[in-house]
This record gives sequence, C-alpha cells and structure tokens, in this order.
Amino acid sequence: MLRTLLPHHRLFSLLPLASLLLLVLVCQLAQEARAAEPVPKIQLRLAGEKRKHYEGRVEVFYNGEWGTVCDDDFSLYAAHVACRELGYMEAVSWHPSAKYGRGEGRIWLDNVHCSGREHSLAECPSNGLGVSDCRHTEDVGVVCSAKRIPGFKFISTVSNHVESLNVQVEEVRIRAIFSQRKRIPISEGFVEVKEGGKWRQICDEEWTGMNSRVVCGMYGFPGEKGYNTRPYKLLAARRKISYFGYSVNCTGNEDHLTGCRMGRAVAKKGNQTCPTGMPAVVSCIPGRAFASSHSAGYSKAYRAEQPLVRLRGGAKIGEGRVEVLKNGQWGTVCDDNWNLVAASVVCRELGYGSAKDAITGGRMGQGMGFVHMNEVQCSGFEKSLTDCRFNQESVDCSHEEDAGVKCNVPAMGFQNQLRLAGGRNPFEGRVEVLTHKNGSMVWGTVCSENWGIMEAMVVCRQLGLGFASNAFQETWYWSGDASADDVVMSGVRCSGTEMSLAQCLHHGKRLRCAKGGGRFAAGVSCSETAPDLVLNAAVVEQTTYLEDRPMYALQCAHEEECLSSTANGADPASYRRLLRFSSQIHNNGHSDFRPKNGHHAWIWHECHRHYHSMEVFTHYDLLSLNGTKVAEGHKASFCLEDTACDEGIEKRYVCANFGEQGITVGCWDTYRHDIDCQWIDVTDVKPGDYIFQVVINPNYEVAESDYTNNIMKCQCRYDGHRIWTYNCHIGGSLSTDMDESYPGLVNNHLS
Repeated sequence: MLRTLLPHHRLFSLLPLASLLLLVLVCQLAQEARAAEPVPKIQLRLAGEKRKHYEGRVEVFYNGEWGTVCDDDFSLYAAHVACRELGYMEAVSWHPSAKYGRGEGRIWLDNVHCSGREHSLAECPSNGLGVSDCRHTEDVGVVCSAKRIPGFKFISTVSNHVESLNVQVEEVRIRAIFSQRKRIPISEGFVEVKEGGKWRQICDEEWTGMNSRVVCGMYGFPGEKGYNTRPYKLLAARRKISYFGYSVNCTGNEDHLTGCRMGRAVAKKGNQTCPTGMPAVVSCIPGRAFASSHSAGYSKAYRAEQPLVRLRGGAKIGEGRVEVLKNGQWGTVCDDNWNLVAASVVCRELGYGSAKDAITGGRMGQGMGFVHMNEVQCSGFEKSLTDCRFNQESVDCSHEEDAGVKCNVPAMGFQNQLRLAGGRNPFEGRVEVLTHKNGSMVWGTVCSENWGIMEAMVVCRQLGLGFASNAFQETWYWSGDASADDVVMSGVRCSGTEMSLAQCLHHGKRLRCAKGGGRFAAGVSCSETAPDLVLNAAVVEQTTYLEDRPMYALQCAHEEECLSSTANGADPASYRRLLRFSSQIHNNGHSDFRPKNGHHAWIWHECHRHYHSMEVFTHYDLLSLNGTKVAEGHKASFCLEDTACDEGIEKRYVCANFGEQGITVGCWDTYRHDIDCQWIDVTDVKPGDYIFQVVINPNYEVAESDYTNNIMKCQCRYDGHRIWTYNCHIGGSLSTDMDESYPGLVNNHLS
C-alpha cells in the first residue's frame, strides 16, 4: 500500500513547483505582450500656481483632454522621467498633495512605477491611462533642474482639437478676393476653415472683433480694422456658400482660432443658412515692417520713437530674447509666470501677430546687465509689455531665466524668391535668386565680390534656416543648375538686419561682376544655432591702469605690431606708456565659438612661441569725442580657451600642448592685463577726455547671433600721469539718446 501511495506523494510535492513555473511563464508572457503594445502618445506640461517655468503640477494630454497624475507610488525616478520628457536635464524634487493647486478633468495616471530609464511617463507601469481612485487633492507636482537638455526639441502631439465637441478643424485661412490677391502680404478676405477636407465659410451673424483679432494674430498681424463690405456682399450673393456648422466665440487672447470656444450650432439650409448675414470677413493691419508702402514724408518729418521693447538673439524673423528699456538701459525679463498672453503683447507691440510660443529658460540666449521685469501679468490687451503688472524685485532671477518669444509673422513669400543649390544638405549651397528677365521669371546667381557673413545672415534668415555659419566666394564644388549660372544680382551690401536679400543695397539693372557667376557665384552655409560673444564691461572698467615699459622689454610685442607706429624708430632704452586692462569675453550663444581657420591654417609666431588662430580677434582703440582714433592696438587670438565656465559646464578648449581653440557655450575667456598686447599704446596721446573702445570679432570672421553687443565703450580722462575710466557699457545696452554721446555704438559701424 505504501509503495502505491509513494508516486502520488511525489506528484503532490511537485505541484507547487510546477505552479510557480507556470506563474513565472504567464508573467513573462504578459510582460512581453505589454512591451509589444505601442506606447500611448502623451504630452506633458507643468501647470498650476508656480513661480518658475521648470516647476508645477504635472499634467498629461491624452485622447484630446488634459488631466493630472496621482501622487500614489510616485517617486523621484518618475519625476526624472517627466522632467526629461519636458526637456530638462533631471528632476530636483517632487511634491504630493496638490502643492501647485488642484487640477481639473480626469486623473490620467495612478500608481506610476518608473525605473528612471524610460523616455516617457507612458512607458512606466501604472494602473493604465484613466484608471484611478484618486482625487485632485492628490495631484503630483515636480521641480526640474533649470538646465535644459542641449539640442532638445519639443514636438507637440496635440492636434487642433476644438473644445467640448468632436469637430476637427484642420486648417484656417484668409481667402482674398481677386482685387486683393496680388497684394503681399494678404491681409483681407473671407475667413475659411477646413473641415473634412472641404473649405467652409463662417456665418458672421455672431462674428465679433475678438474673432477677427485672433485670426489676424494667427497670420502675423497685430490688429484688425474696418473694411468695405460692398464687394464681399456682391460676391457672396453670386456664389454658393458652404457654411461651417458652428459659430465661434473668442476672447481675443487665443493664439489660434481652434483655441476659441464653439458657439451655437448653425442649421444648414443651403443659401438660407445665414439669413441675416454673410460669410465672415477679416481685414488686418500689417506691422510697419510688413506694410506694402511707407509714407516717405512722415518718416522724414518725424523722428522714430525710441522703442520700449526689442528682441535679441533670434534665428528667425519675429523671435528672440525679450528686452525692455528702463531708465535709459536695456535689460531682460525673468520667465517666472511667463506665458502666451504676455508673449503676445510683446509680439503685437513689435508689429507681429500673436505669439506662437512663450520661451523660457534663456533658450534664446542669455542677456547681460539688469533683469528689469519679473512675474509679468498681462490682460492681453495692453499696448506695451511695460503696461503690464509685474514685480520689480528680481532677486531670485538670473539670466538663465531670460524670457523670449516666437511670434506669428505675415507670409511675405520671401522663401520663394531665393534658393540654395548643389549643397550636401538643405542648409548649404550656391545662392540663386528668382528675378524678372525679358518678361519672364528666371533663376540666376549672385556676384561674390565683397560677399561676406552679413549678406549670408540675410540669406539664411530669408530662407528660415537660422544663422549663417559661413559665406563663400567660390562655389565650384557645388553643382548648381547650369541654366542659373548667369549673374542676376551684384554689388550686394547688407547691414545684417534685412528680411530679404532684395532689401539690401545692390546694383540695379546695370550689373557689374568681374569674376562672373558659375564657379565664382556666392554661397552660404546656415545653422540653427550660433555663438554670441559679449565682453564684460565691468571687468574692463575695474582693471584699467597705466604702465611705463622700456622698449627692450617689448621686442616681441613690437614684432607683432602691438605698438603705435612711432615705436618703429624709438631708442631701445626709451619707454612706452601703455593703457593696460583685462578683458573677460563670455559666450552667451547656443554653439561654441571656433576660429574660422582650421588648425592647419594657424600662423606660428616664433617670438612668443604660440599659434594665432585668428589674425585679429579684437580691436583696442582710443577715440576723441568726435570718434577719431588717437591711439590703437589689436589683439590676435593667439589663444582662445575656456578660462572658466558656469556651474555644471565642462571646459572643452585648452591651449596647452597646441590644443583646440575656442570658447564653449556658458564659458568665458579671460585675457589678463599683464600679458603682451593686452593694451593700447598711449605714449603720444595728449591729456584730455577720450572714448576707450574694444571691439570683438571686428571683421565678422566668425558668425554670431548678435553683433551689436560685440563693441564696448568707456569714457576716460587722461591728465598726462593718471587715467580714469568710467561708464563702460556694451553696444546696444543703452537707449538711443544715451548712445548718441558714443559715436558708432548703436550700429557697430567702426571708424
């Protein structure tokens, strides 16, 4: 009996092990099945009652609806995933129990378990989207690091979904009538929306000025105006109208018509759908820069007012870091509470439309000097950003938090008038221009004589390709269209601020180009980012002094032409009087500053035993009060390196052992007052009042996002024995009125 029971006893003892193996297998299969499932596409934002742009309540957009995340089982690992998904380097902390206020709508995620390696919160195990037993008193918030992931690009997964209704508006347009279609930009016409692949008009019975304001803002116009209704009524009476099924109610602050709330449903009855009205029409006011014509008499009779707000450091038209004028000095705006409403006030003030993006975290480059405004609160209808409420205290703000904007701009057709041909990628090539010739439109090249980085900047901006990285006077290595070899544009000279190449000075119909086109046509390469060198004016002011140094100790400097011409025949025992100072040059841009020439083209100087990577990196000059040079010096960039960097940024360029030269983003290069050529030779200067000037990258050899801040000037007084330096500031940091006492400071035109 025992023998017969034994096999059964062993069988029962093996059952738990088999069950365990089966359970493991089921779990593995479930895990594999879950991994095989496509990860839901979600979008995150930080919302709620917050002070910084990198903190707030975590909100999730899914299935056309914003919702929140429950704090149950949330961890720092999950916070890391959320912050990186939003473009920040990491999470600093997270907060439970609705610290940033209670959210609204659904709670999309609950019991989120992240390892920290996921790319999206949607990849982390959870109860599932929309499965939760939480309340909004448990909404979770995070604090991310202020540092953003280099090169991070935010890709929106949110479609233009109209609130509360299952209606998908695909597109909105202004359709001009025949008499208006040749005008650029198109600023007047019927408002049409695309629904289900068909363009439809909107009944104007409940159409308001706020609706027109939103449509005009979408298309790059700051405001709306009245129009002649007669031609539109006549046209509407002759045509069969297909109306959109709803009216629209806008507050005027929306950045897109699809952000407005739907009004009542419109009963479709053919031509009787809108019995007391007609298709809605908008007429917009173009900004001054985009108006079809200017009044020459007005511009001559009246001086243009000093603007109170400006944009700096942007790669494209209508974008940049926001700067405001206060007490004659330009300063930045802190991004605490910065939003689309405030950004739209800036855009409209500058003659653009509404804002399409409110930029935070110094992503348009960091300014220098004061932070004038903090915690800006606008209603959206102010004439100027300076009319908005704000906190004048900016103790907690640094230039890492400088606010910026991207504005809607009118469609001027600039990109259709120019193209790059033959390049290895869309960002480079030979410049070809579309022009009229013998009654038809033909493509042709641009003469490369005197073609430089300023002209290349305008080309890249016109094509929407960002900044210029190089300007080429030979393009034989790019095989463009042979039919476009003929030169159609010559003598091009740009200031760098023009919106199109046609706005630059150039020869008219009488072309002059000795080299001809073809292999000698002008070319460019463009980049989405650029460096921005800025001199620290305070360091210069604090370190200036005079030194008398004997000629026999200046032989190397003399060979490198760092002394005035009168030193050529000077007695070796004589002395030269030198105005010495230190300079600290910061790179506040978005890419490293590198010498134009490669290592193979650097010049070796035997006397100082070092390489010059740029023959002239800075100009040092002493000017009379009317702008005439009375003494000069120059600084060859024998060593461009990272002397020091902001916290968290590593040095990349070191001159030791003939290393690579440059200045990393967020770092600075310091030329101490006690090194050769770090001076101006003032031996022959008479006592008096002067202007001390320093210009970085004076020949524009290397492309930068902003050249106006490359110049610095100080007032100085010399009594023959001592020198006083005061009121040092960089170009563009003062108002126009205050800059008038400094010749050449406004536009960086060098004497």
